[in-house]
Amino acid sequence: MIKKKVADKINAQINAELYSAYLYYSMAAYFESLSLKGFSHWMKAQALEEMNHANLFATYLEERGGRVLLGAIAAPETEWKSPLACFEAVYEHEQHVTDLINKLMTLAIAESDYATSNKLQWFIAEQVEEEASADEVVQKLKLVDKTEGGLFMLDIELAKRPFMLPLALAGAGTIGGAP
Repeated sequence: MIKKKVADKINAQINAELYSAYLYYSMAAYFESLSLKGFSHWMKAQALEEMNHANLFATYLEERGGRVLLGAIAAPETEWKSPLACFEAVYEHEQHVTDLINKLMTLAIAESDYATSNKLQWFIAEQVEEEASADEVVQKLKLVDKTEGGLFMLDIELAKRPFMLPLALAGAGTIGGAP
């Protein structure tokens, strides 16, 4: 059975992951309004990742005898000054999520909850990738800022981002009995 303090923080993390998905869908809509479909695609793939992160936390909480308690999701921003400003916001947001997960790890260690500590290792590694991915686009946007056609070329590149189900979910069971 999971301790209440840890379960409460995991529920808060589920909410944070769902907010992240909501934020990235908002960013996708912003990019659609600029006719930057590749950027929009990147954000939609990111939103799906965040939904999967929420699912991983929820499944884990249920496996440990906890109950998922969903809270309200705050409305995300809808406008940014530029594509660069939007991706800088992504990078900042991912740093915030990293901080939340690190604090959850600190709590798990303080509560001697080794199972949660073990589960969080995957999320810690995932956040390294999340921050690096966002920063890579920020750096590319800075490089193409003054070049003709650079934004168009980056849009084409971002359109190629695949969405891959995280290995942590592969074989994690089924929903509703479907294979």
